[in-house]
Amino acid sequence: MSAYQKEYQWALSQPESFWAEQSKNIDWFKAPQTILANDENGIERWFPDGELNTAWLALDYHCEQGRGEKVALIYDSPVTDSKQQFTYSQLRDQVANIAGMLAEQGVTKGDRVVIYMPMIPEAAMAMLACARLGAIHSVVFGGFAANELAVRLEDAEPKVAMTASCGIEINKVIPYKPLVDRAIMDSRWKPERVILLQRPQCEAELQSERDLDWAEALEGVKPHACVPVLATDPLYILYTSGTTGKPKGVVRDNGGHAVAMKYSMSAIYDVPQDGVYWAASDVGWVVGHSYIVYAPLIHGCTTVLFEGKPVRTPDPGAFWRVCEEYQVDVLFSAPTAFRAIKKEDPEGELIKQFNLSNLKTIFMAGERLDPPTQEWVESKTAKPVVDHWWQTETGWAIAGNPTGIEVMPIKAGSATKPIPGYQVEILDELGEPVAPNQQGFVALKRPLPPSCLPTVWRNHDRFESGYLSQFPGYYVSGDGGYLDEEGYLFIMGRIDDVINVAGHRLSTGEMEEIVGAHPAIAECAVVGVHDDLKGQLPLGLVVLKDGVKIDDLQLEGELVGKVRDQIGAVACFKHALVVERLPKTRSGKILRRTIRQIADGEQYTVPSTIDDPTSLEEIEKALHS
Repeated sequence: MSAYQKEYQWALSQPESFWAEQSKNIDWFKAPQTILANDENGIERWFPDGELNTAWLALDYHCEQGRGEKVALIYDSPVTDSKQQFTYSQLRDQVANIAGMLAEQGVTKGDRVVIYMPMIPEAAMAMLACARLGAIHSVVFGGFAANELAVRLEDAEPKVAMTASCGIEINKVIPYKPLVDRAIMDSRWKPERVILLQRPQCEAELQSERDLDWAEALEGVKPHACVPVLATDPLYILYTSGTTGKPKGVVRDNGGHAVAMKYSMSAIYDVPQDGVYWAASDVGWVVGHSYIVYAPLIHGCTTVLFEGKPVRTPDPGAFWRVCEEYQVDVLFSAPTAFRAIKKEDPEGELIKQFNLSNLKTIFMAGERLDPPTQEWVESKTAKPVVDHWWQTETGWAIAGNPTGIEVMPIKAGSATKPIPGYQVEILDELGEPVAPNQQGFVALKRPLPPSCLPTVWRNHDRFESGYLSQFPGYYVSGDGGYLDEEGYLFIMGRIDDVINVAGHRLSTGEMEEIVGAHPAIAECAVVGVHDDLKGQLPLGLVVLKDGVKIDDLQLEGELVGKVRDQIGAVACFKHALVVERLPKTRSGKILRRTIRQIADGEQYTVPSTIDDPTSLEEIEKALHS
């Protein structure tokens, strides 16, 4: 058996023995005697009698081991032209003080704190300070609309909200305080305190007794020690958009999360403890929670917190500059970031200006990695690109290339194989496993491994109905895909992204792969639009690479020909529109459902997670012209 097969089989056949062994890699206050047990709802819970503190694992433990002078966090902000570095002992001391500040405002174990902040070190410190107290943080992406923040305040019921005076985007400053004030006014739940960090780019007025200045509130506080919590106590709530429009609060526990984070840093990313890990994401997303803040610090390496974009801060060389400057070992971002770089630097000229000799691997996740993007990044950087698939709900990768166990051959379009601990099966509508290479529902057989959500905050019925009830004994991911004869997993997109053309179920992901491979195209989306005769027909929306000149009708003809050649006439792909940009969420996911609603002339609501609402107006104009 290969190294991967051995580890995978161990986790599959003896999950308690496997995870008991992995749990020894973190520093428990009280090591668990029970490895796996069911809770009162019949949900499997890991290490239920173990006691620990996540902030201790991320900071104090390394200081105790004599590694306090190692750099823990690098802050690099091209939008403010500033840089800072914090050692483990400096970060621990700042976090202990912020925990003391929260404790002075009455925050104790189990209380909730909402964090609405930009990509600055204090955002990560606030998260760790909550963990230190055993309080439950809920990070809301800085700059989110007031009504969306209000909904999250009502659901989480925080004692305190922590914010900053502003966030900084490319060439614009976004004042946060008016958004926070509006959200609190609109919310049925009012936090007792709003602690505000002033940034010099736009200072805010404190308007009521509820508002506290962060710097003043920190003066004279006593550093707070780490509060022991049970492994099953919540570490955080992270809201993910729900199909009903009401966001779902994914609950993450302390113990299973810490064990999975530590395991993943070695097994998946193969990061040395003295290495530098950079997740180019935001603390508002699960990637930011797992791989900017918690996993790198629990592992004991250096993490990079970047306040900027892959392009225009100042140019498409930003990622490569950071990799060279800090000797980054592993870079992790979403495919959309690299498509943006490809659009503005199609020949990769800027990549050649930087020394990337330290960079071992580039990981991508957050959306399906289309083969043209994978091939472009590999060819221009000469680095292996690893696609891996996971969800907010799991907190870490379900499938990937476990580079720390065994580097497997890469197959374009595949997230490689299930990570040890996950049992992935492809099911049909009746819940029966299908044959290799046959598409179906991607489901995870229970028990789920550590870190996966045990419930939805204050709504367990929604957890059961949304994830567990469709196929008893399985967690349903909501994604469609297939396993090939070698066990490689191919995620073809959300189940919603499978279209029905005259009775033929076709994957829009497969069509996007073909369309996106055209040399003129930077990125694309294919959606199914209503057709009276065939039910649905595919429509392609394409963004050209910068500097490319091609006649729209000529391009459409070439794309129609390519899809017909590779999928067949059954696809009925006949239309491709050139657009300036695709509407996306802030994390880079293309808003295919909203595009589909616009194309079908349906009423739609502007999603709360949208990066720029004007992109929808452009799509409307293009579709109706």
